[in-house]
Amino acid sequence: MSLEARVLTGAALEARLDEVARLRIAVFRDWPYLYEGSMDYERSYLSAYRTSPGAILVGAFDGDRLVGASTGTPMEDHAEDFAAAFARTGLPLDEIFYCAESVLLPDYRGHGMGRRFFDLREAHARALGRRHSAFCSVIRPEDHPLRPAAARSNEPFWRKRGYAPLPGVVADYGWTDVGEERETRKPLQFWIRDL
Repeated sequence: MSLEARVLTGAALEARLDEVARLRIAVFRDWPYLYEGSMDYERSYLSAYRTSPGAILVGAFDGDRLVGASTGTPMEDHAEDFAAAFARTGLPLDEIFYCAESVLLPDYRGHGMGRRFFDLREAHARALGRRHSAFCSVIRPEDHPLRPAAARSNEPFWRKRGYAPLPGVVADYGWTDVGEERETRKPLQFWIRDL
């Protein structure tokens, strides 16, 4: 295995978006997202990365194969549902960089790529003059019927990086869960750190 992180922006980022879509569908199908993805939905969702001049894709590559992806954009260039969650915080959106998904195929986990994903997105955010880095994670009930017995939280990793949940800053976002026929709304808790 040869695992390498590469930063892609502009046309290089756009050229890999369908691969990012396939990774999101595969990885987010598992707990806790339970996402029943489709390429049509993905292409619509990922369109923000085509139009944002500040967008970044940190790709995890095994040779030329994209095996993981971590994305981000200036907050104001992303989904309005996410920006609305910050309305009462007093934090200017143009000071926040939104670290979106980090997806990595299971065989490539445990080799430090999660740290590289954050390091490179945070460096990009600083280069854009952003003062804060934020992301969100889905809130699922402890007694959810599809929660695996061995499910573990990423919270210790996020806290070690200096992130903390923003009290009351929760977005409401919809997708279709595995085994369901229609989209339902889920709460997404925002986490933030100063850069």
